[in-house]
Amino acid sequence: MEQKTAIFPGSFDPFTKGHENVVVRALPMFDHIVIAIGENSGKSGFFSVTERIALIESVFENEPKVSVEAYSGLTVDYCKKRNALFMLRGIRTAADFEYERAVAQMNKIMLPNVESVFLLTTPELTPINSTIVRDILKHGGNAKQFLPQNMNIDQILKNKSL
Repeated sequence: MEQKTAIFPGSFDPFTKGHENVVVRALPMFDHIVIAIGENSGKSGFFSVTERIALIESVFENEPKVSVEAYSGLTVDYCKKRNALFMLRGIRTAADFEYERAVAQMNKIMLPNVESVFLLTTPELTPINSTIVRDILKHGGNAKQFLPQNMNIDQILKNKSL
């Protein structure tokens, strides 16, 4: 039987409690989840791709069904490369749904055998988004309540000149 692999693509700059919640809730549905950090050469993130990989790996260090990788190019091409038949996405708001629906429909045209799986965020995590959390971190604020509990972020933040 073929392994059910899901790709959870995103920039994850940073990876939040909302992202973690989507992955944890999706674990029973899949044999393996690849948290795939899309590299955009035209955009520099607050955390480097290497830092993001390390941070996310620290969250899931005791979960063998989760791996973290970086990729560039189209997500559908990455799905083909990884033999993944599912693309996992989290939805917080109606605006997220409209955007994700359009992307999923385009992906379905380009790669018909891959299904998009949407999980709604739990109500208490709905307001958390990476852009706001990143701004809090950039300005030296305490964003720990929005980040996974076992994320090793302190050392990485210490090395950044804020």
